Amino acid sequence: MAGITAKEVDLAEVHDCFSITQIINIEDLGFAAKGQGGKAVRNGDITLEGRIPINTSGGLKAKGHPIGATGICQIVEIVTQLRGEAGERQINDPNIGITHNLGGTAATCVVSVFKGE
Repeated sequence: MAGITAKEVDLAEVHDCFSITQIINIEDLGFAAKGQGGKAVRNGDITLEGRIPINTSGGLKAKGHPIGATGICQIVEIVTQLRGEAGERQINDPNIGITHNLGGTAATCVVSVFKGE
């Protein structure tokens, strides 16, 4: 709906309530082929210096998975990255970042797209 492809995304904050959820999400979002999400993690594709940095904030579990604040935490990280204000977590020259958040029993999902100036 946003008119972009996964290749245009510079970073993402995805819902990682469980380790496997992050792997499934990066596959579903097109950052890794189906069945290859674990390999992308092992290869370092999702690190700060990787092909597609994922959860540069450390992810939801690193924050204690604050129910209700989850989406806001993700958005704050993406905006901080796009502004170039992430300090030691800063990735190189991001332009498009997305957030991916699940709700309830994974019956709802919201993906938001943010673009820098």
